[in-house]
Amino acid sequence: MAATDERPWILGISAGFHNGAVCLLHGDEVVVAIQEERLTREKRSRIYSGRRSLAIDYCLAAAGIAPPDLSLVVSCPILLPWELEQQDLGLNPALRVHGHGIPTLTIPHHLGHAVGAFAVSGFSEAAVLVVDGSGSLFPFLPAAEQQVARRALARGAEHVSCYRFDQRSFTPLDKHLGNFEYVMSLRRGGMPPFASLGHMFSSAALQIFDNYLEAGKVMGLAPYGEPRIPVAEFFSLVDGNFEFSSRVPERFRHDQRWPCCQAEYQDLAASVQAALEAALLHLVHELRQRCDSANLCYAGGVALNSVANERILHESGYRRVFIMPAAEDSGPAIGAAYYGLWHLTGSLRGRAQTADAMGRAYAAAEIDAAIAATPAIEVVACDDPLEEAVRLLREGRIIGWFQGRSELGPRALGQRSILSDPRRADGKEVLNSRVKHRESFRPFAPAVLAEHVAEWFETGGSESSAGDFMLRVCAFHAARRREVPAVVHVDGTGRLQSVSPAANPVFHRLLERFFRATGVPMLLNTSFNVMGEPIVETPDDALWSLLDTGLDACVIGDRVVRRRPGFTSLLDLYPWCPASRYVLEFAANGGALSGELDHLQTASFEVEAPARGKVTPRIGPLLYGLLRHIDGRTSGRELLRKLTPAMDEPTLVWRLGMLRRALVVRFSVEPVAPDRDGAATAGEAARAPVLKGES
Repeated sequence: MAATDERPWILGISAGFHNGAVCLLHGDEVVVAIQEERLTREKRSRIYSGRRSLAIDYCLAAAGIAPPDLSLVVSCPILLPWELEQQDLGLNPALRVHGHGIPTLTIPHHLGHAVGAFAVSGFSEAAVLVVDGSGSLFPFLPAAEQQVARRALARGAEHVSCYRFDQRSFTPLDKHLGNFEYVMSLRRGGMPPFASLGHMFSSAALQIFDNYLEAGKVMGLAPYGEPRIPVAEFFSLVDGNFEFSSRVPERFRHDQRWPCCQAEYQDLAASVQAALEAALLHLVHELRQRCDSANLCYAGGVALNSVANERILHESGYRRVFIMPAAEDSGPAIGAAYYGLWHLTGSLRGRAQTADAMGRAYAAAEIDAAIAATPAIEVVACDDPLEEAVRLLREGRIIGWFQGRSELGPRALGQRSILSDPRRADGKEVLNSRVKHRESFRPFAPAVLAEHVAEWFETGGSESSAGDFMLRVCAFHAARRREVPAVVHVDGTGRLQSVSPAANPVFHRLLERFFRATGVPMLLNTSFNVMGEPIVETPDDALWSLLDTGLDACVIGDRVVRRRPGFTSLLDLYPWCPASRYVLEFAANGGALSGELDHLQTASFEVEAPARGKVTPRIGPLLYGLLRHIDGRTSGRELLRKLTPAMDEPTLVWRLGMLRRALVVRFSVEPVAPDRDGAATAGEAARAPVLKGES
């Protein structure tokens, strides 16, 4: 940056319960933003404001600045009484804000969502709605936000918040609180109760899929069922307050998970979806009466429900609706940074978001270095990577697509995507089973040339950028559905992504080439990951996903790469551990140093990871048990012979892939000496590990 550039550098940190993220502003420009999970490779990784974060290091390095260059650091945590020290910015060893004289601020969770959504909306004024599972606790809210809360619950947390914004100020208008004591001690057995709209959906996710954070699966399952459970069994409105009922949890007192109870769970998903839509329409209509604006900004984890969003677009009464692409808990990092800009300058004017590409860029030299360092892949000789990609897609191949800067949030929008031909009748089934390893009912999104959207979808003429960010669900024209069966959901809809040349020129050119070749202006687009892992961030991530999934090729920058002939799986390689040391942690109530794996809680490793620096991954007993057999001199095939019959080939491949994704294991085409790269093999490190937590 020029020496005369006096624009402030502001770091925003989202430090909620999950999906931690960091955003760096220079003036009103988002220079870079990243989720912690993309770097740790642990899905939904948290950030604590008072601890070192890979995302902080990443953002500063991407901008070429150091902590003393920062004008302000703003944290947006969800404060809990027993975590106050961990969320203290003054204790962050990477930032050293007191030593460097950097001022700090802390803002509540929903305000972070709200400021972020408004700042990147492009609106000069708007009503803002935030809906999620839970945000900041009532005692930690500023007085102005406490005063608009419908109930002053000492142990309550915000789950719905409404604001009025313009470019100079904001005003809290309304806040719904829920009592979340139960969240800290969820009962064992059956569907848990809920006290918010977000947790209503999450409770269904836990009951059906045994995962509280898989609300997106519930949305995908809903069209297969019927909403047989009345909305009144989920909640009622009493004097404008949500009164959540226990009647639905009382219907599900068992612990059977999907794919058990399919008809019952399909109807539960349909019913909770209908209840959520009814609640959201009530909220937007009520906000419309409170705030006389034609513009609505919407954020919070619930705003990722694209089916409900479509109803808001058509039925809310707002002329323009902006739904933040990073609507979940990575979004408050942007809000925290823009709040800091408002604090310093008095302006809430941001820059309208037209694309979701906030990660750092990777140079061609970095891509080539990653290719050279990855075993068992080769570069495809071709004059035109886009034409080669179209050829592969037309042949029915599934390709990885790695271009430019990564997206912030959960949607892959043509920077970190997996692509295939939407015309394939078996496209969804093949992709779910061979690459993504996820449930067969889950749909895939159509990425469509913006100029052809109206020819394929019933959009209703609503004015919103939601379609640019895969945040709305539209019905396909009935006559078109049979042409693209891989992206048409069971109810005839698709989660639309409209692609313009301004927002994503390279992806747009690929779609144009495919359209010219096939007459279909769209591709199947899904995130570049497999179930249970974060979307890829680095070239190294993308290349290893090519090796340990069913992808046929990957277009990475201007290179097309594929697996070398003869390579079948990770078992063809030699696994080794690059950790210089690791720590075994035993359960506090369990058996001393006997080495029995059922007593082992985790193993923590120190690893230098490409493009990330030093990371500390953790693995559990099953993976540690496998790791004890890995010495760098034993191939995957030899491991399989040694472990048979206790472990079959698919299980070993999956667990080796998990160790690689956790950055604990690397692979070579040849045996690895113990001192390669100065690191010990797992077998040698295991002779004298550091132990803690002895009982």
